[in-house]
Amino acid sequence: MKATRLFVLVLSVVTIAAASMVPCAFAKSTHLTYSIFFPPTHGQCLAGMDWAKEIERATDGKVKITVFPGGTLTKANQCYDGVVKGISDIGMSCFAYTRGRFPAMEALDLPLGYPSGLAATRVANTFYETFTPAELNDVKVLYLHAHGPGLLHTKKPVKTLADLENMKIRSTGLSAKVVEALGAIPVAMPQGDTYESLQKGVVEGTFGPIEVLKGWRQAEVVKSTTDCNTVGYTTAMFVVMNKKKWDALSPEIQQIFTDTSRKWIDVHGQSWDRGDQEGREYTTSLGNEILALDKEEGLKWKARVRPIIDAYIDSAAANKLDGKKYVDMLIGAIDAQK
Repeated sequence: MKATRLFVLVLSVVTIAAASMVPCAFAKSTHLTYSIFFPPTHGQCLAGMDWAKEIERATDGKVKITVFPGGTLTKANQCYDGVVKGISDIGMSCFAYTRGRFPAMEALDLPLGYPSGLAATRVANTFYETFTPAELNDVKVLYLHAHGPGLLHTKKPVKTLADLENMKIRSTGLSAKVVEALGAIPVAMPQGDTYESLQKGVVEGTFGPIEVLKGWRQAEVVKSTTDCNTVGYTTAMFVVMNKKKWDALSPEIQQIFTDTSRKWIDVHGQSWDRGDQEGREYTTSLGNEILALDKEEGLKWKARVRPIIDAYIDSAAANKLDGKKYVDMLIGAIDAQK
């Protein structure tokens, strides 16, 4: 009888101990949400998903990240604030979608002649690491990426500035100023709305990397691309994390995030370049044409956009920022990538 009571007592102690361990086990697992505005099949969304999988693998499953693509958790222009407010724990979107919110980071989008997505992505991260603008202090910046040179894609051929005059062109952020400087009419909208707007004639063209012609299927609703790389701008994009969620991670987990994010800089840059090549091949397969500006015309386009760079320097000074230092640094960094 005593043996039976002893067995029951031991069993009870073991059961209680095991039960008390369950919350601890669960406490070690961190579940995070990740809002991405790109559609789920887009190369940049896939790169973001792969980053999330790598974090889970490297942490032995201690961190699990659920990705919400296509702006289903927060829209493109709400993504940054969504991270700040904790609607999502991590977010990927464009600085340009919240115009005026990031005056220092806007320097990245200037038409400085970026040669490729990899170059633009590396330059964007170097810029942030060099200046660490205070405007991003309300989040943890994991890494940045940026597309290859923005080109003009239209429903009718554009070979000269005269051809572009008064055309309605979709653009965002500083690219809207590029459109205006070139004599066209900028129409602000995110990439997700561009296909339908081109299809319905709301706009007559769009500025963006040539990858959008496949990544966003826009080759189906345009007929021509103008390779105006002399005014090659980029659109810088962020991958940021809620600060409270970041601070709650252990130093070891934080280091995994940091190391993985650094690796993913080139992953995104190379993905942008692959996307550009695929976009070029896709649009020509549909019978669309790619027109290169001749040297003289290219210099005209470059001269037209130079006031945008000068105006940025002046406006940065009004915000107590050294815009000239930003521009000089970016030009040097871009040249180093060529």
